[in-house]
Amino acid sequence: MKFNDRDEIIAITPQWKGERFSDGRPRVADRYLEALKGLTLEEVWKPIFVKGYENQFEGRLHTLHDDGRKLVGRAVTSTFVPTRPDLHETMFDIGMKEGRKGNYNQWVIDSLVEGDVVVADMYDKIYKGTFLGGNLTTAIKAKTKTGGAVIWGGIRDVEQMKKVEGVQVYYRGIDPTPIRDFIMTGFNTPTRIGGAIVLPGDIVFGAGGGVLFIPSHLVAEVVDGASKTQVKDIFGFEMITQNKFTTAQIDRNTWTVEMLDMLMEFIKTDDRGIPYRELDWTLEYDLAINGDLNDTQTAL
Repeated sequence: MKFNDRDEIIAITPQWKGERFSDGRPRVADRYLEALKGLTLEEVWKPIFVKGYENQFEGRLHTLHDDGRKLVGRAVTSTFVPTRPDLHETMFDIGMKEGRKGNYNQWVIDSLVEGDVVVADMYDKIYKGTFLGGNLTTAIKAKTKTGGAVIWGGIRDVEQMKKVEGVQVYYRGIDPTPIRDFIMTGFNTPTRIGGAIVLPGDIVFGAGGGVLFIPSHLVAEVVDGASKTQVKDIFGFEMITQNKFTTAQIDRNTWTVEMLDMLMEFIKTDDRGIPYRELDWTLEYDLAINGDLNDTQTAL
Protein backbone atom coordinates (compact mmCIF):
# COMPACT_ATOMS: atom_id res chain seq x y z
CA MET A 1 0.00 0.00 0.00
CA LYS A 2 1.06 3.59 -0.72
CA PHE A 3 -0.30 7.02 0.17
CA ASN A 4 -0.98 9.54 -2.62
CA ASP A 5 -0.04 7.02 -5.29
CA ARG A 6 0.17 8.43 -8.83
CA ASP A 7 -0.72 5.19 -10.60
CA GLU A 8 -3.78 4.65 -8.41
CA ILE A 9 -4.99 8.22 -8.91
CA ILE A 10 -4.71 7.89 -12.69
CA ALA A 11 -6.49 4.52 -12.54
CA ILE A 12 -9.54 5.92 -10.73
CA THR A 13 -9.85 9.01 -12.96
CA PRO A 14 -9.63 7.48 -16.47
CA GLN A 15 -12.21 9.80 -18.04
CA TRP A 16 -9.93 12.79 -17.49
CA LYS A 17 -7.89 13.26 -20.68
CA GLY A 18 -6.07 16.49 -19.89
CA GLU A 19 -3.02 17.64 -17.98
CA ARG A 20 -2.21 16.07 -14.59
CA PHE A 21 -0.22 17.12 -11.55
CA SER A 22 2.93 15.20 -10.63
CA ASP A 23 0.88 13.13 -8.16
CA GLY A 24 -1.52 12.12 -10.97
CA ARG A 25 -4.47 14.32 -10.04
CA PRO A 26 -6.39 15.91 -12.93
CA ARG A 27 -5.33 19.52 -13.40
CA VAL A 28 -8.50 21.36 -14.42
CA ALA A 29 -7.51 24.66 -16.05
CA ASP A 30 -7.51 27.80 -13.91
CA ARG A 31 -9.90 29.55 -16.30
CA TYR A 32 -12.66 27.13 -15.34
CA LEU A 33 -12.07 27.79 -11.65
CA GLU A 34 -12.40 31.51 -12.31
CA ALA A 35 -15.58 30.98 -14.33
CA LEU A 36 -17.16 28.94 -11.53
CA LYS A 37 -16.75 31.83 -9.10
CA GLY A 38 -19.40 33.74 -11.07
CA LEU A 39 -21.99 30.93 -11.03
CA THR A 40 -24.59 29.86 -8.49
CA LEU A 41 -24.91 26.47 -6.82
CA GLU A 42 -28.05 25.56 -8.78
CA GLU A 43 -26.50 26.59 -12.10
CA VAL A 44 -23.51 24.32 -11.49
CA TRP A 45 -25.52 21.46 -9.98
CA LYS A 46 -28.00 21.00 -12.84
CA PRO A 47 -25.70 19.72 -15.65
CA ILE A 48 -24.15 17.20 -13.22
CA PHE A 49 -27.46 15.93 -11.88
CA VAL A 50 -29.01 15.33 -15.31
CA LYS A 51 -26.03 13.13 -16.19
CA GLY A 52 -26.76 10.85 -13.25
CA TYR A 53 -24.26 12.27 -10.78
CA GLU A 54 -26.75 12.49 -7.93
CA ASN A 55 -24.36 12.06 -4.99
CA GLN A 56 -22.11 15.08 -5.42
CA PHE A 57 -23.63 17.56 -2.94
CA GLU A 58 -23.54 17.84 0.85
CA GLY A 59 -25.34 20.62 2.68
CA ARG A 60 -25.04 19.58 6.33
CA LEU A 61 -21.99 21.68 7.04
CA HIS A 62 -21.09 24.90 8.84
CA THR A 63 -18.95 27.60 7.24
CA LEU A 64 -16.04 29.45 8.81
CA HIS A 65 -17.26 32.67 7.17
CA ASP A 66 -20.95 33.45 6.54
CA ASP A 67 -20.34 36.36 4.20
CA GLY A 68 -21.30 34.62 0.96
CA ARG A 69 -17.75 33.92 -0.23
CA LYS A 70 -17.31 30.88 -2.46
CA LEU A 71 -14.80 28.06 -2.09
CA VAL A 72 -13.48 26.85 -5.46
CA GLY A 73 -10.47 24.61 -5.98
CA ARG A 74 -9.06 21.17 -6.78
CA ALA A 75 -9.71 18.41 -4.24
CA VAL A 76 -6.94 16.74 -2.27
CA THR A 77 -8.78 13.92 -0.52
CA SER A 78 -8.10 11.99 2.67
CA THR A 79 -10.02 9.34 4.60
CA PHE A 80 -9.72 8.53 8.30
CA VAL A 81 -10.99 5.87 10.71
CA PRO A 82 -11.01 5.46 14.51
CA THR A 83 -7.75 4.43 16.09
CA ARG A 84 -6.59 0.83 16.40
CA PRO A 85 -3.03 0.13 17.61
CA ASP A 86 -1.95 -2.43 15.01
CA LEU A 87 -3.45 -0.52 12.08
CA HIS A 88 -1.93 2.75 13.28
CA GLU A 89 1.49 1.12 13.49
CA THR A 90 1.16 -0.20 9.94
CA MET A 91 -0.13 3.02 8.38
CA PHE A 92 2.27 5.29 10.20
CA ASP A 93 5.19 3.08 9.22
CA ILE A 94 4.15 3.38 5.56
CA GLY A 95 4.15 7.16 5.88
CA MET A 96 7.54 7.23 7.59
CA LYS A 97 9.07 5.09 4.83
CA GLU A 98 7.64 7.57 2.30
CA GLY A 99 9.46 10.37 4.14
CA ARG A 100 6.37 12.03 5.61
CA LYS A 101 6.66 14.31 8.66
CA GLY A 102 4.36 15.00 11.60
CA ASN A 103 0.85 13.59 11.98
CA TYR A 104 -1.51 12.29 9.31
CA ASN A 105 -3.28 15.60 8.74
CA GLN A 106 0.06 17.34 8.30
CA TRP A 107 0.99 14.86 5.54
CA VAL A 108 -2.03 16.05 3.57
CA ILE A 109 -1.33 19.75 4.06
CA ASP A 110 2.36 19.32 3.18
CA SER A 111 1.29 18.04 -0.27
CA LEU A 112 -0.83 21.05 -1.24
CA VAL A 113 -0.14 23.31 -4.20
CA GLU A 114 -1.77 26.50 -5.42
CA GLY A 115 -5.52 26.16 -6.04
CA ASP A 116 -5.98 23.03 -3.90
CA VAL A 117 -8.73 22.38 -1.35
CA VAL A 118 -8.36 19.87 1.48
CA VAL A 119 -11.25 17.36 1.56
CA ALA A 120 -11.09 15.19 4.68
CA ASP A 121 -13.50 12.51 5.88
CA MET A 122 -12.93 12.48 9.65
CA TYR A 123 -15.94 10.12 10.04
CA ASP A 124 -17.86 12.98 11.74
CA LYS A 125 -15.40 13.03 14.64
CA ILE A 126 -15.51 16.38 16.44
CA TYR A 127 -14.22 15.70 19.97
CA LYS A 128 -10.51 15.04 19.37
CA GLY A 129 -11.37 15.19 15.67
CA THR A 130 -10.30 18.78 15.00
CA PHE A 131 -8.50 18.42 11.68
CA LEU A 132 -7.73 22.15 11.42
CA GLY A 133 -6.79 24.94 13.78
CA GLY A 134 -5.08 28.27 13.40
CA ASN A 135 -1.62 26.97 12.45
CA LEU A 136 -2.71 24.50 9.78
CA THR A 137 -5.21 26.98 8.30
CA THR A 138 -2.31 29.42 7.94
CA ALA A 139 -0.33 26.68 6.21
CA ILE A 140 -3.23 25.97 3.82
CA LYS A 141 -3.37 29.65 2.89
CA ALA A 142 0.38 29.83 2.30
CA LYS A 143 0.41 26.76 0.05
CA THR A 144 -2.85 27.15 -1.87
CA LYS A 145 -3.16 30.97 -2.04
CA THR A 146 -6.93 30.77 -2.55
CA GLY A 147 -7.90 27.40 -1.15
CA GLY A 148 -9.63 26.15 1.96
CA ALA A 149 -11.02 22.92 3.32
CA VAL A 150 -14.05 20.67 3.63
CA ILE A 151 -13.88 18.65 6.85
CA TRP A 152 -16.42 15.96 7.76
CA GLY A 153 -15.34 16.42 11.35
CA GLY A 154 -14.16 19.15 13.67
CA ILE A 155 -12.05 22.30 13.79
CA ARG A 156 -10.55 24.36 16.65
CA ASP A 157 -9.01 27.81 17.20
CA VAL A 158 -11.86 29.35 15.21
CA GLU A 159 -10.98 32.92 16.17
CA GLN A 160 -7.47 32.40 14.82
CA MET A 161 -8.77 30.67 11.70
CA LYS A 162 -11.07 33.59 10.89
CA LYS A 163 -8.08 35.95 10.86
CA VAL A 164 -6.44 34.03 7.99
CA GLU A 165 -7.41 36.18 5.02
CA GLY A 166 -9.09 34.65 1.99
CA VAL A 167 -9.78 31.17 3.37
CA GLN A 168 -13.13 29.40 3.59
CA VAL A 169 -13.67 26.18 5.55
CA TYR A 170 -16.71 23.89 5.68
CA TYR A 171 -16.88 21.69 8.77
CA ARG A 172 -19.22 19.70 11.02
CA GLY A 173 -18.47 21.08 14.49
CA ILE A 174 -16.14 22.97 16.82
CA ASP A 175 -14.24 21.61 19.81
CA PRO A 176 -11.24 22.95 21.77
CA THR A 177 -9.56 19.53 21.96
CA PRO A 178 -6.53 18.83 19.75
CA ILE A 179 -6.78 16.05 17.19
CA ARG A 180 -6.18 12.58 18.66
CA ASP A 181 -6.93 8.87 18.14
CA PHE A 182 -7.37 8.59 14.39
CA ILE A 183 -5.76 6.78 11.46
CA MET A 184 -5.51 7.77 7.81
CA THR A 185 -6.44 4.92 5.48
CA GLY A 186 -6.62 6.83 2.21
CA PHE A 187 -4.75 9.80 0.74
CA ASN A 188 -6.00 10.98 -2.65
CA THR A 189 -8.36 8.03 -2.91
CA PRO A 190 -12.19 8.04 -3.24
CA THR A 191 -13.52 9.89 -0.20
CA ARG A 192 -17.00 10.31 1.27
CA ILE A 193 -18.21 13.63 2.65
CA GLY A 194 -21.59 12.92 4.20
CA GLY A 195 -23.77 11.88 1.28
CA ALA A 196 -21.28 12.93 -1.39
CA ILE A 197 -18.46 11.03 -3.09
CA VAL A 198 -15.25 12.83 -4.02
CA LEU A 199 -12.30 11.81 -6.20
CA PRO A 200 -8.88 13.47 -6.15
CA GLY A 201 -8.85 16.34 -8.63
CA ASP A 202 -12.62 16.92 -8.47
CA ILE A 203 -13.48 20.60 -8.33
CA VAL A 204 -14.79 21.70 -4.96
CA PHE A 205 -17.59 24.27 -5.31
CA GLY A 206 -18.67 25.62 -1.93
CA ALA A 207 -21.56 28.07 -2.17
CA GLY A 208 -25.07 28.67 -0.90
CA GLY A 209 -24.45 26.87 2.38
CA GLY A 210 -23.22 23.58 0.93
CA VAL A 211 -20.50 21.92 -1.13
CA LEU A 212 -20.76 20.42 -4.61
CA PHE A 213 -17.99 18.17 -5.94
CA ILE A 214 -17.70 18.42 -9.73
CA PRO A 215 -16.09 15.44 -11.51
CA SER A 216 -12.96 16.73 -13.24
CA HIS A 217 -13.91 15.40 -16.68
CA LEU A 218 -17.25 17.23 -16.56
CA VAL A 219 -16.01 20.66 -15.49
CA ALA A 220 -15.77 22.22 -18.96
CA GLU A 221 -19.24 20.96 -19.86
CA VAL A 222 -20.62 22.05 -16.49
CA VAL A 223 -19.23 25.57 -16.78
CA ASP A 224 -20.65 26.01 -20.30
CA GLY A 225 -23.96 24.42 -19.28
CA ALA A 226 -24.22 26.63 -16.20
CA SER A 227 -23.40 29.70 -18.27
CA LYS A 228 -26.20 28.78 -20.68
CA THR A 229 -28.63 28.41 -17.80
CA GLN A 230 -27.51 31.78 -16.50
CA VAL A 231 -28.04 33.70 -19.73
CA LYS A 232 -31.33 31.88 -20.42
CA ASP A 233 -32.53 33.08 -17.01
CA ILE A 234 -31.51 36.67 -17.77
CA PHE A 235 -33.24 36.56 -21.14
CA GLY A 236 -36.22 34.61 -19.80
CA PHE A 237 -36.96 37.10 -17.02
CA GLU A 238 -36.88 39.85 -19.62
CA MET A 239 -39.31 38.03 -21.91
CA ILE A 240 -41.73 37.25 -19.07
CA THR A 241 -41.64 40.89 -17.94
CA GLN A 242 -42.45 42.00 -21.50
CA ASN A 243 -45.20 39.34 -21.82
CA LYS A 244 -43.50 37.88 -24.88
CA PHE A 245 -43.31 34.36 -23.44
CA THR A 246 -45.06 32.59 -20.62
CA THR A 247 -43.31 31.01 -17.66
CA ALA A 248 -44.32 27.61 -19.05
CA GLN A 249 -42.50 28.34 -22.30
CA ILE A 250 -39.37 29.62 -20.54
CA ASP A 251 -39.28 26.66 -18.13
CA ARG A 252 -39.26 24.03 -20.88
CA ASN A 253 -36.12 21.89 -21.12
CA THR A 254 -36.18 22.31 -24.95
CA TRP A 255 -36.72 25.76 -26.40
CA THR A 256 -38.17 26.32 -29.88
CA VAL A 257 -36.05 27.62 -32.75
CA GLU A 258 -37.91 30.93 -32.51
CA MET A 259 -36.99 31.29 -28.83
CA LEU A 260 -33.37 30.35 -29.48
CA ASP A 261 -33.14 32.85 -32.35
CA MET A 262 -34.40 35.59 -30.04
CA LEU A 263 -31.92 34.50 -27.39
CA MET A 264 -29.04 34.66 -29.91
CA GLU A 265 -30.09 38.17 -30.89
CA PHE A 266 -30.22 39.15 -27.21
CA ILE A 267 -26.71 37.76 -26.60
CA LYS A 268 -25.39 39.52 -29.72
CA THR A 269 -26.90 42.96 -29.10
CA ASP A 270 -27.40 43.35 -25.33
CA ASP A 271 -24.41 44.20 -23.12
CA ARG A 272 -25.63 41.58 -20.64
CA GLY A 273 -24.90 38.98 -23.29
CA ILE A 274 -21.20 39.84 -23.67
CA PRO A 275 -19.88 37.10 -21.31
CA TYR A 276 -21.87 34.46 -23.24
CA ARG A 277 -20.95 35.24 -26.85
CA GLU A 278 -18.46 32.37 -27.20
CA LEU A 279 -20.93 29.63 -26.19
CA ASP A 280 -21.88 26.97 -28.76
CA TRP A 281 -25.65 26.43 -29.07
CA THR A 282 -25.56 23.70 -31.73
CA LEU A 283 -26.95 21.04 -29.40
CA GLU A 284 -29.86 23.25 -28.34
CA TYR A 285 -30.78 23.93 -31.96
CA ASP A 286 -30.55 20.22 -32.79
CA LEU A 287 -32.95 19.44 -29.95
CA ALA A 288 -35.29 22.20 -31.05
CA ILE A 289 -35.40 20.86 -34.61
CA ASN A 290 -35.28 17.11 -34.00
CA GLY A 291 -36.53 16.75 -30.46
CA ASP A 292 -40.10 16.22 -29.26
CA LEU A 293 -41.40 19.76 -28.99
CA ASN A 294 -44.66 18.45 -27.57
CA ASP A 295 -42.74 17.35 -24.47
CA THR A 296 -44.03 19.52 -21.64
CA GLN A 297 -41.36 18.52 -19.14
CA THR A 298 -40.02 21.63 -17.41
CA ALA A 299 -36.43 22.41 -16.65
CA LEU A 300 -34.90 21.37 -13.35
